[in-house]
Amino acid sequence: MHRISRRSVSAILRNGGFHHRNVVSASLSSSSPLIFSDGEAKVEHRRYSSLIPSKFHAPGSDFMTMARRYESTAAASDSSGAPVEKYEYQAEVSRLMDLIVNSLYSNKEVFLRELISNASDALDKLRFLSVTQPELSKDSVDLDIRIQTDKDNGIITIMDTGIGMTRQELVDCLGTIAQSGTAKFLKALKDSKDAGADNNLIGQFGVGFYSAFLVSDKVAVATKSPKSDKQYVWEGEANASTYTIREETDPEKLLPRGTRITLYLKRDDKAFAHPERVQKIVKNYSQFVPFPIYTWQEKGITKEVEVDEDPAEAKTDDQEEQTEKKKKTKKVVERYWDWELTNETQPIWLRNPKEVTTEEYNEFYRVTFNEYLDPLASSHFTTEGEVEFRSVLYVPSMAPQGKDDIMNFKTKNIRLYVKRIFISDDFDGELFPRYLSFIRGVVDSSDLPLNVSREILQESQIVRIMRKRLVKKAFDMILGISMSENRDDYEKFWDNFGKHLKLGCIEDRDNHKRIAPLLRFFSSQSENEMISLDEYVENMKPEQKDIYYIASDSVTSAKNTPLLEKLLEKDLEVLFLVDPIDEVAVQNLKSYKEKNFVDISKEGLDLGVENEQKETEVKQEFGRTCDWIKKCLGDRVASVQVSNRFSSSPCVLASGKFGWSANMERLMKAQHASDSSGLDFMKSRRMLEINPDHSIIKSLHAACESGSEDEEALIAVDLLYDTTQVSLIPGAKYSTEKGGVDEIRTRDLFVTLALIPCQRTNSTKSLS
Repeated sequence: MHRISRRSVSAILRNGGFHHRNVVSASLSSSSPLIFSDGEAKVEHRRYSSLIPSKFHAPGSDFMTMARRYESTAAASDSSGAPVEKYEYQAEVSRLMDLIVNSLYSNKEVFLRELISNASDALDKLRFLSVTQPELSKDSVDLDIRIQTDKDNGIITIMDTGIGMTRQELVDCLGTIAQSGTAKFLKALKDSKDAGADNNLIGQFGVGFYSAFLVSDKVAVATKSPKSDKQYVWEGEANASTYTIREETDPEKLLPRGTRITLYLKRDDKAFAHPERVQKIVKNYSQFVPFPIYTWQEKGITKEVEVDEDPAEAKTDDQEEQTEKKKKTKKVVERYWDWELTNETQPIWLRNPKEVTTEEYNEFYRVTFNEYLDPLASSHFTTEGEVEFRSVLYVPSMAPQGKDDIMNFKTKNIRLYVKRIFISDDFDGELFPRYLSFIRGVVDSSDLPLNVSREILQESQIVRIMRKRLVKKAFDMILGISMSENRDDYEKFWDNFGKHLKLGCIEDRDNHKRIAPLLRFFSSQSENEMISLDEYVENMKPEQKDIYYIASDSVTSAKNTPLLEKLLEKDLEVLFLVDPIDEVAVQNLKSYKEKNFVDISKEGLDLGVENEQKETEVKQEFGRTCDWIKKCLGDRVASVQVSNRFSSSPCVLASGKFGWSANMERLMKAQHASDSSGLDFMKSRRMLEINPDHSIIKSLHAACESGSEDEEALIAVDLLYDTTQVSLIPGAKYSTEKGGVDEIRTRDLFVTLALIPCQRTNSTKSLS
């Protein structure tokens, strides 16, 4: 049996074609180079070779069509002593090309991005090598990229004046799938003494060139390297496993240096050959490439031309010889084609922040994000260390019109670049959390882990570190607006994006300390102007331990609730949470500067005890009355308690410590208007708290103590409970049960109840 070393096998696979009956099946072997005459040009036919990771060829996959068989020189033996046979993975080239072309990329227009990136790499290589080898750039050709289109025939031509390729480099780079010439160049740099040299090379996977077949039936690459005297042409077709290389002999097609790629577009993709479409794609993906990109555009110039005279008018002019003749002209637009610079905008994030003016930042923002208003704030920074990236972030001055961005997961507000090449603006929380989705900006880095198509940002520690730093910078910008001397700026920000920050209280527990100082609320002492939590804490009384709040549907409703009476009497400030999301946001914060948030609509509100002994005596005195009222109301309340939270109201219905507040119940019922039965499990218990100093409660107490709990007293208790139902939701109105039309406000009803002496009188009968 013939034995072949692994080194020999690798050489066979690289060079293609080695016929041996015991090694390779003849039907699937790579053919030997066939050189034949084709006119004056020599055309060499080769099959694509492939360097594909083994993970692409799992057993049973379509890739695994055949295997070359080798006998191991040091084969291990199993228990029976049988030799172990080795196999090398093989790939069907046509299927592999189909995978690369049709599966890696989700958007066809990225083919131009990939080819421009390759051209930029070629220019960068030439510029770098010319430092030590000046003869490479002796032709003095400008370093640029030019794109010309023929929309009638569906042809796109991309030309660069870069380093070009020799014949062998064509074979190695274009004939070997997944082998990156840029990656090899970077490795050589790393291994050399110039490893620390700065470069902007982009390619790394070796498959970007083949994206041309997304839109092309045929691709021709003409290239001239300054290292060679000859120019070669590479040609390949979609869904083919062979390509050709020939020497260019037409003098009119010779290049001084560089590469010319000609794409013959598919029938369905000829729209890409329109000059306007090409220009739009270049501006979107390659706007900040460090070399000028010119596109072939149709232009027009306005000229005045003479108009031929009408014969009839000429005779009239002859008769009026004394009249001075004046030649008639008209304006016409003369069309012509010329090169137009497409990437004029410079990457502002690469400049020193100290050298960039506010006007330049604003102009960049308006151009990049198609805005007409200046941003409220901007932040330009560079991060170094574990992750290196540059970024410019903006806070818009207005939320997008016509849609609620707070529920829009993908806003396309962050544009991600890798070495100036646009990668994507389609993110779902990778760089910013949802509640900061309104932040706009650009991020440029060379450390990002991208997939092969360079379209998807993969999850990794690098991305998490980048996200953390971007979020911190965003909060610094917002904090700067809040501390600005111009309060109108933050009011404008809060009106547009306040809900986003409240959502952050719910979704981002780690950043509560950054979010809380930025929140704004109305209060009992500031009904017309919002205050911050810092201002609230500064205004707290020395003996005050908690931050009080009440949730309602409006400031007017909140300030009219009887729940506020005692706090206003003690000059304690209460926050008014009037936005539906406010209550949930504050509950998630729990505390601020070691001060707990306390809902004054819940039971057990502790406002301090002035005389503990007297309070104990009052509770004992009204104990029987509380039990009687509880018996009258039954399951409608969980308990009846004496409370010191009142000054003028007879009672109030408080919510239990656990479960929803009355305001939250109202909101949830509104969300489930058709059927709210499923919300019963979250309803909190109701506690009736009575004011022992009020005349109505004293009357009920007297009736209870005298044993005269007659029908009128029961009616009074029912009416009193109905009133508390109104006071439970601030601002609500009470409708009489029998009339159903008259609406009596809470305090008016208290006055009505105060007139009831709890005895059998005509007035109570009329109320029943």
